[in-house]
Amino acid sequence: MLVLVSYDVSTIDKAGQRRLRRVAKCCENIGVRVQNSVFECNVDPAQWTIFKAKLLDIFAPDSDSLRFYFLGRNYKERIEHHGAKPAVDVEDPLIL
Repeated sequence: MLVLVSYDVSTIDKAGQRRLRRVAKCCENIGVRVQNSVFECNVDPAQWTIFKAKLLDIFAPDSDSLRFYFLGRNYKERIEHHGAKPAVDVEDPLIL
């Protein structure tokens, strides 16, 4: 299933800057960055459970925000892209 993850982490102090890096790194390990704080994550239910628990463990609910959008398996019909950055298919092979 495809899950769109977006976050807003308060960076007014060093702890917030550290949380921001940790949230970003956690998302980079699972998904593809499509905007600065937005990731498309193609995960199965077991991966999603672990990933979500990691994110919820990192963020500070009193000052940060996490949003999850569940696009499901038929996500290709639900995504429309316009603009400068090329659209990325999360099912394509990732070449490093």
